[in-house]
Amino acid sequence: MAIDTTASSTSSGAAAGSRPSYRLATELVHIDSDVVKDNYNAASVPIYQTATFKQHSADGEGGEYDYSRSGNPTRTAVEVHMAKIMTAERAFVVSTGMTALDVILRLVKSGQEVIAGDDLYGGTNRLLTYVSQFNGVKVHNVDTTVVDRVVEKLDPIKTRLVLLESPTNPMIKIADIRTIATKVHEVCPSALVVVDNTMMSPYLQNTLAMGVDIEYHSGTKYLSGHHDLMAGVIGCRTKEVGDLLYFVINASGSGLGPLDSWLLLRGVKTLGIRMEKQQSNAILIADFLEAQGLKVHFPGLQSHPQYELHKSLSSGPGAVLSFETGDVGLSERIVESAKLWGISVSFGCVNSLISMPCKMSHASIPAEVRKQRHLPEDLIRLCVGIEHPEDLINDLTQALETAGVAVKKSN
Repeated sequence: MAIDTTASSTSSGAAAGSRPSYRLATELVHIDSDVVKDNYNAASVPIYQTATFKQHSADGEGGEYDYSRSGNPTRTAVEVHMAKIMTAERAFVVSTGMTALDVILRLVKSGQEVIAGDDLYGGTNRLLTYVSQFNGVKVHNVDTTVVDRVVEKLDPIKTRLVLLESPTNPMIKIADIRTIATKVHEVCPSALVVVDNTMMSPYLQNTLAMGVDIEYHSGTKYLSGHHDLMAGVIGCRTKEVGDLLYFVINASGSGLGPLDSWLLLRGVKTLGIRMEKQQSNAILIADFLEAQGLKVHFPGLQSHPQYELHKSLSSGPGAVLSFETGDVGLSERIVESAKLWGISVSFGCVNSLISMPCKMSHASIPAEVRKQRHLPEDLIRLCVGIEHPEDLINDLTQALETAGVAVKKSN
């Protein structure tokens, strides 16, 4: 599955009327020159490391910025840039990916309902559990790979938010985002369809173009790409939703600081080239693991049950995959025998990572709940980086052999 590099990007933030619209790989690199007013024409967006801004009059009126909690030029630059590449009406950057979800969940009132998947990032599950216990919000966890399971839970009055991951983390399941968005808006006009698009990034999948109301990302992952930054990104399809989100961000003070905004903006510029390399590596590694007779979860494999659906939604399979060994002890030995693959949570950075989700990123989900949701305890997740693929495969080979697996050598 190859990346479609012919796609172009236009949005309200793209200044499409003042210059041509370029392909996404190009748009990622170039910041619109009129976003930040700079008297010195700096080649890089300046870091406005300030909490407050001087005003010209006693009434405080007239200045574009007054306090960095409410807005900062460096943050504006990355927000406008993200709106452009996400084709969003408006985008926001906040302190973490979980902060992004927290801001979105502030739009759900007590007595309303959320429909979410049954294969979710552990932190998402934790926050949804919190709002169900303390905020009076009913949360339905369903198999979002089956559209009817979502439709069954829709309530024209109570349903406020439908939360999707596609691919899911860590089982790499695919939701029919377009169909679900259409069904939700037909049955519940006031409900918001939200997608955590972190696994794909805007480079591979544009969910707002599929009818989704809000798309969000952990900017810590592919967008920054180096795991030296904590950030969250939110993009919305309409001004009305944007106004609601901004009110929460301003009131709670969760906006991203100037230095982190600058780091995120720098990282996004190389998203295209990083994602292409990481994805091409992941395809080779998935093929290698499947050739060993392991059960591999990766939408770039034709054996994936939703291969065609994912292909219709995205321009590539991404660079996160998982596989099962059938034995928890064996999985532990494989993970601990890897030398090049770092044992760590998270994904999306330039170096490759290996982990057992049930013991790390998803350990906060109770064991009985993991069992109900068919999350295998032996599951290993690989987050593929930009290293040479032969080095990555050779390290996996020695880890498998050290753990006691007879590896089939390729010709």
